[in-house]
Amino acid sequence: MKKALIAMSGGVDSSVAALLMKEKGYDCIGITMKLYDSETGQACRSRTCCTLEDVEDARQVASTLSIPYYVLNFKDDFQKKVILPFVETYENGGTPNPCIRCNRFMKHEKLYKKGEELGCDVIVTGHYARIRYDEEKKRYLLLKAKDEKKDQSYVLYFLNQEQLKHSMFPLGEFETKEEVRAIAEKNGFYNADKPDSQDICFVTSGDYGDFLEKFRGKPYPKGHFVDEEGNKLGKHKGIVRYTIGQRKGLGLALKHPMYVAGKDLKKNQVILTTGEGLYSEALEANDFNWISMDAPKEEYAVTVKTRYNAKPVPAFVSVKEDGTVLVRFAAPERAVATGQAVVLYDGELVVGGGTITKAIKRMRSD
Repeated sequence: MKKALIAMSGGVDSSVAALLMKEKGYDCIGITMKLYDSETGQACRSRTCCTLEDVEDARQVASTLSIPYYVLNFKDDFQKKVILPFVETYENGGTPNPCIRCNRFMKHEKLYKKGEELGCDVIVTGHYARIRYDEEKKRYLLLKAKDEKKDQSYVLYFLNQEQLKHSMFPLGEFETKEEVRAIAEKNGFYNADKPDSQDICFVTSGDYGDFLEKFRGKPYPKGHFVDEEGNKLGKHKGIVRYTIGQRKGLGLALKHPMYVAGKDLKKNQVILTTGEGLYSEALEANDFNWISMDAPKEEYAVTVKTRYNAKPVPAFVSVKEDGTVLVRFAAPERAVATGQAVVLYDGELVVGGGTITKAIKRMRSD
């Protein structure tokens, strides 16, 4: 009998994934990751994914399914691989995506290794995505979920061929989330109606700036908001508190709505625009992972997402001599932020993805 390690968050998705794998005849083991210590002030709030209540919910589902269940301590790794890069990215002027790093370094690295130790054939999560093997290409492919509203392929672009081979996402085939909840209710799962987690689990107050200052043990210096010509518009409360595209929460009385278009770290200034300055014609990315194909030798047409909730837009991708990936948008794209992921699609296929290192406002005309 094949063995499956199930990443159980306590939510309805991972619970139903465990049930489906058991129904497929797998010998299942449920695992919840302990990622931080509430005594250090990093406890979860509601609508996050890692509370003590979540652990008990996962344990109860595992008991209902009569599968072994364990809680593993990955606090040190989570601090190094997720929380510290989150802080450093903000300090360097970027906008981090800790959920991608958590999936990459916790679920599909630490749990992958634990699965090997336990003799498991596959790692299973409650993500909404699909995996297929292409006989012609001799590649494992990552596809969008059938329910595009719930599709989570964006946060899985990093998966390599070995990880795809040993991963399963049972929920990717469902047309709606309601079908998943119905299965949970039918099987008496206590968490059938549990809300989806939305907040970043370790930001306990919901205020990133407060978390960063508490983590570093110091306040970030105040500075000036300026327009694109450098005219001062008012004082900001610390450069890390603002993200590209932000309009609300600036604390300014302005004649026209203005948005965060950039940051000048040397001058400690947040640059605002009335709108046009938000758009980029291209971007550069590194740490790139190609899934459905090798890196293209010529410019290749794709659709791209530069944020999790963004709609895919037409673009052209090419690779520079130094390995940097250049994505040129068919039409200027709004609020491209360094630190976020850019993920390339060909229809429902994930072509690959990487981390945005530069937003290019205007391409050189020569």
